[in-house]
Amino acid sequence: MWGNRGDRVGAFLDDGNEIVGKYTCSGTVMLDAKLRGEITANDTLVIGDHGVVEATVRAVVLVIRGKLIGKATASERVELKSSARVTGDVEAPVIVVEEGAVLDGQRRTTKQADARPSGIAVPVEGY
Repeated sequence: MWGNRGDRVGAFLDDGNEIVGKYTCSGTVMLDAKLRGEITANDTLVIGDHGVVEATVRAVVLVIRGKLIGKATASERVELKSSARVTGDVEAPVIVVEEGAVLDGQRRTTKQADARPSGIAVPVEGY
């Protein structure tokens, strides 16, 4: 599920926690807490079933199982699981919406950054 990032969760914030302000994280983070403000995840952010987020969210990969009110932007992909409830816009190169998920906002598919070096391809004879 986590691709080349491994399956290790770097942080877990359960539903007994509440954060107000800016939260920046690295690694895979599971958020089942309440958060208001802004989140920047330098890897994978999972908003769990009990997560209630009122924020602008930026991540590499964003998986939503709980509730999000605000704008969500991911550089690789956003996944709205069947229990997701999103009020706001979602933007990513890949957006996956499972049956049962609710999205009340705009969905925008963006172009993924090209990891290949730029240059001109020159054909070589015999190949």
